[in-house]
Amino acid sequence: MFRVDRTQNRLSRLAKKRFADLNLRERDHLQEWLANQPDALGEELLIIQKEFDGFDETRERLDLLALDKDGNLVVIENKLDDSGRDVTWQALKYTAYVSGLTNMQIVDIYQQYLDRYCGGGNAAVRICEFMEVEELEETVLNPGNDQRMIFIAANFRREVTATVLWLLGRGIRTQCFKVTPFTFGEELMVDIQQIIPTPEAADFMIGMSSKENEEKAVQNTQKKRHGLRLAFWEQALEKLREDGVDLYRNISPTKDHWLSAGSGMRSCPYQMIFSRDEARVEISLQRSDADENKWVFDQLIAQKEQIESAFGAELDWRRMDDKKASRVVFAQPFDGFNRDVWPDMITWLSTHIQKLEAAFSEPLARFNRQIRTQDEETR
Repeated sequence: MFRVDRTQNRLSRLAKKRFADLNLRERDHLQEWLANQPDALGEELLIIQKEFDGFDETRERLDLLALDKDGNLVVIENKLDDSGRDVTWQALKYTAYVSGLTNMQIVDIYQQYLDRYCGGGNAAVRICEFMEVEELEETVLNPGNDQRMIFIAANFRREVTATVLWLLGRGIRTQCFKVTPFTFGEELMVDIQQIIPTPEAADFMIGMSSKENEEKAVQNTQKKRHGLRLAFWEQALEKLREDGVDLYRNISPTKDHWLSAGSGMRSCPYQMIFSRDEARVEISLQRSDADENKWVFDQLIAQKEQIESAFGAELDWRRMDDKKASRVVFAQPFDGFNRDVWPDMITWLSTHIQKLEAAFSEPLARFNRQIRTQDEETR
């Protein structure tokens, strides 16, 4: 590996090192680097525990335990200058141990990690954010036999690479990453490269492997949830038509947990939300320009008193400075997955989406005209 000196237009060779020569340790250094920067392994991973020893009748510890974006558990085994002969056997044992973990057990394991190493936080909420679902019940963590293994070392023995290739050929997702430290003066750099399977061959090797059961439990869960939402929105839209609500007259029921209708301002729809725990109505400011969303939000909240008076209740104003969008929300708790509750829930939505439109239609129209005028002046 070389460092480029752009001022001299020259290359300078970096000094390849051994971890032992640098007094670097597996647990204190390599493991901490990966725990805090898991995307160094080429994908989004959520580290949910380190030095995990929650196995029955054994005191063994796996180095890092993670979730991938498909909800699969990933066992990560770190070695330094040499992989050793037994690392694949260790990882196979650990993978077998964790294969039976349920959603709630995984949440509990992650909660312990957050409390011990990250100063707390809500494990279930963070997992939902990582999986990009609204509720934990919408996904299955650790489905079937889709657990994965990742091995990390500076050098891999032949018996390790042969075993990894054998596992890959049988549909078990396994990867080897070669990690090499380099120094340049006082600087320390680390090169992390996937060597098995090579990135170019990974999709091909996975596609070639045969699996007896390709259906995942999450697909059934999602199918049921989608059917539930579709049935709810069918009933809700029928009620809105009976109530003479024109806002959703040309909207069709969907499998999503939200139903949007135009407000007259581009990408700022009125939304009704159906979830397990509540019903919501909201204005969602989701224009492509974050500054425009914040500007519209600021103009609206400046008229907070008048808008809330027209609506008839206090609203939840969410500027969300760390995100592109902003929202104004009004919510009511409901047992949403209990069909007996649906008539009351739908009546509530019908009433409050009408109130929301009545409170916001005039200011939104006015601010929309201002944005159009500004756009025309800048052309």
